[in-house]
Amino acid sequence: MPTTFRHDGFRFFFYSNEGNPREPVHVHVMKDGCEAKFWLDPVALDRNHGFDAKTLRQIGRVIHFNQSRIVKAWHDHFSA
Repeated sequence: MPTTFRHDGFRFFFYSNEGNPREPVHVHVMKDGCEAKFWLDPVALDRNHGFDAKTLRQIGRVIHFNQSRIVKAWHDHFSA
């Protein structure tokens, strides 16, 4: 589970086995036992387990701001 970055206690990461065929670029977010998955193009929530709506909006903003960083990490990992 490569961690892309951390922000305010949230861990932004993806799983090394992202399906066959591989799913489009996305990122998982974890904090305090909660987890969500966001698509990157466009930034959109796919699923949520435990985060409230306010926190999901905050996470979405962080992802949007770091979108290019996440995409680069994805391609670096899966191109290796």
